[in-house]
Amino acid sequence: MHDLHKFDNIVKELQKKYVAIDQDTDDHLHGLLYSKPITYWDYIQTDALLSLQIQRTTLPDEMVFIAYHQINELIFKMILWEISQVAEKEDLDVTYFESKIMRISRYFDMLTTSFNIMREGMEVEQYMKFRYTLTPASGFQSAQYRLIEFASTELINLIDYRFRKDIDRNTPFTHAFEHLYWQAAGKDHKTGKKSTLLVNFEKRYKTDFLRFMETYNTKNLWTRFKELPEKDQKDKDLIKAMRHYDYTVNVTWVMAHYNAARHYIESGIGDGEATGGSDWKKYMHPKYQKRIFFPDLWSKEELDNWGHNI
Repeated sequence: MHDLHKFDNIVKELQKKYVAIDQDTDDHLHGLLYSKPITYWDYIQTDALLSLQIQRTTLPDEMVFIAYHQINELIFKMILWEISQVAEKEDLDVTYFESKIMRISRYFDMLTTSFNIMREGMEVEQYMKFRYTLTPASGFQSAQYRLIEFASTELINLIDYRFRKDIDRNTPFTHAFEHLYWQAAGKDHKTGKKSTLLVNFEKRYKTDFLRFMETYNTKNLWTRFKELPEKDQKDKDLIKAMRHYDYTVNVTWVMAHYNAARHYIESGIGDGEATGGSDWKKYMHPKYQKRIFFPDLWSKEELDNWGHNI
């Protein structure tokens, strides 16, 4: 008991913490008397996490497909978490910006190499059977991936290249939304008719997307970069990190996804169409839409040849 004085400073710091949020320190200390010790499985919520893989068929490799996509969504969440810190940072500097960009890039590097799990980790025959139970769902409908795009660059860089000349910062978000590059995968632009894939996606997320688009219109990664002092915008390490992120997301990762899809869809088994019915080649391949987050960081030759030399 003679060592209790060692805790005096800790108790004082606790008092400061709870006074700052208008809480009674004694109540919180009493709560510690009755709280149970934390365990790994409680902290990570392992049981809940492992109960989320619900198969629609009896084919074993469907479990690989489900778990892999859930892992992707968790990684997307981590990426958005990092981007939000850059977006909200008041005194943004080169060191902080670069460290966050490289964190995000490492997540996408991991996603890129992990596509071998999809490509080599399932039997083609099994995938081509259970995929029919997924219609009209598609990985196209990953809302978090769309949020990552909105949070990474100015909206004009996500507009279908055919319509960019008619859209600027004064264009209403609802109008810009209808001309995002991925609309081409779910809409017949001659008739304006949307596929079930797109209708379902918008019914669930459009309101959230429009709100997010407006929020990140002034604090996406590209806008925040251009807010830095001119000398910081020329920092070689930061530019290298930005270019790495841009190319990794919009070429390397996309092509890994594209090649995995082609491995199955063009296997000769099935009808050769994506589960959502999209024109998956023109939607996915970077040379068609030229999705580029930070266009001013690339040369004209690099921009012109985006996605062609792969």
